[in-house]
Amino acid sequence: TDGTLRCFFPRLPPVVGYAATIKVRSSAPPTTAGLYPQRTDWWNYVQSLPAPQIIVAQDIASRAGLGALLGEVHFNIQRALGAVGIVTNGAVRGLPTAEALGFQIFAGSVSVSHAYTHILEFGTPVEVGGLKVNSGALLHGDQHGVQSIPLSLARQIPVVAARITAKKQAIIALCQSPEFTLEKL
Repeated sequence: TDGTLRCFFPRLPPVVGYAATIKVRSSAPPTTAGLYPQRTDWWNYVQSLPAPQIIVAQDIASRAGLGALLGEVHFNIQRALGAVGIVTNGAVRGLPTAEALGFQIFAGSVSVSHAYTHILEFGTPVEVGGLKVNSGALLHGDQHGVQSIPLSLARQIPVVAARITAKKQAIIALCQSPEFTLEKL
């Protein structure tokens, strides 16, 4: 993701999960009967994905983030379904509840209300913070942001990450050593 989203709980551990994609609109009332319909059908969709899931919500409103779909009630529902976090270009609310649940948030803003936020569709491709995400994509998020991990490479990551970490630790140890020289570096 790019700099338009931020990690709200950098002290929480990184999250890894499968993308449960939804499109919402927050800045205008739905066109159906002037009321926003209560949508619970997307919960079945979230539960149909492998656990853990990360909710990826694209707010397609002309003014994204005016309202927030996810707050304390939805955080508890999503956590019970197996989700570990949310990534959205829109807004969230209920931050103390999310943090207490260990539910990680990567969002563009915070809102005091749900406003007109309603779900338009789910399970379709979305784009948040410059990252294009398909339903079921493997995601990793930490204090620095969120990235998509190709499933074909996922099994290789632990070995490669350990090799990179060892190299970085050796360089840092040398730099902090009284034996440091440019030649040794």
